[in-house]
Amino acid sequence: MKLNLDIKLPSSQAWLEAVMSDFNAFLQDHADCERKASAMAMSFVAKYPDRIEIIPELIETAIEELEHFQQVYQLLVERGCTLQHSIGEDPYAKALVKLCHSGRKERFLDRLLIASVMETRGAERFKMVSDSQDDQKLFRFYKELWTSEAKHGHIFVKMALHYFEDEQVYDRLEWWLDREAEIIDALEIRPALH
Repeated sequence: MKLNLDIKLPSSQAWLEAVMSDFNAFLQDHADCERKASAMAMSFVAKYPDRIEIIPELIETAIEELEHFQQVYQLLVERGCTLQHSIGEDPYAKALVKLCHSGRKERFLDRLLIASVMETRGAERFKMVSDSQDDQKLFRFYKELWTSEAKHGHIFVKMALHYFEDEQVYDRLEWWLDREAEIIDALEIRPALH
């Protein structure tokens, strides 16, 4: 059973061209995104320690995202690049989080669904990057990543379904997918994952 829904607005060819024309900048942003994804999964554990049904899967997700960071870091090293001193602000994530409900329970649902939407967008974009690679190592790496990100999109919806009714989860997910499409459409195109 498919747990999450597809994104509403496909990424543009212009975005892909920006990524491929400055792939080192994309890799640096990608490394930052993997670090943030790992930290985000662990922040759920810290903020919601009473949600014991999902803690093991959150820890697994955090470890997997950290392993992705390690792999991207290795690609950066091989290309003679270094990590940036600080992680830049992600206008995409910031715009999504700004729309969250403020109540504890409602915000919990929103943050899980935002995580699902972000992972689903990441999967779509990693597939585009994989399909555009001439380098077989990068082709395989991004192919593996897009399948992993797609799985994460499902995981966060499955977590939400532990605590909320199906209809509430999917109605709110539909709403988030509409907002995500608006945000993606308004973002400046740059060699970044979002």
